[in-house]
Amino acid sequence: MLENIIEDKEFALLMQKNIQELIIHFFQKEQNFGILCKVEEATFEPSLPESIESEFRPLTLFFLAGYTFETARIEDGFLVFEAGFGSENFGSVVTLPLLSVMQIIVDETPLFINLSTYREKSVVKKEVDEGGVENSMASFLSNPENSKFIKK
Repeated sequence: MLENIIEDKEFALLMQKNIQELIIHFFQKEQNFGILCKVEEATFEPSLPESIESEFRPLTLFFLAGYTFETARIEDGFLVFEAGFGSENFGSVVTLPLLSVMQIIVDETPLFINLSTYREKSVVKKEVDEGGVENSMASFLSNPENSKFIKK
C-alpha cells in the first residue's frame, strides 16, 4: 500500500537525498527557485514578530532569489538561508529540515514533489496560525524589492 511506502524511513532518506541533490544542482547552475515547505518545522533566528509569523500557513512558499539565494546553503540535512519578511523587510535566518520541503518550484512549475510523511521523533513542532500560501505570496509582494522576481 502507498502508506507503507511514504511512511518508510528508507523512502524518506531517498526523498531527502533527492531534495539535497536538486537544490545543490540549482546552486551550481545559479538557478533561483521556490520551496513549498512545512513552516512549523522551520526555525527563524531572530524570531519573527507575531504580526509576520501569524501570516504563515502550514505550507508556506519561500522564493530563493537575490540575497536570499546568495545566502542559501545546506548544512547537516537542513536548508539554511537569510530572508527579509514583511513590509519592513525584517531579517531572519531560516533553518528548515530538507524533508520539510514538499515542493521545489521553478518558474511556477513544480519540479519535485516530496511525498514522504516519515518524520524522526526529534523534530520539534510549534503552533502555526492559519493563513495561506496566498498570504505568504502577499507578504513576499509587500516588499517592493521582491517585485523584480515576478514574471510579468
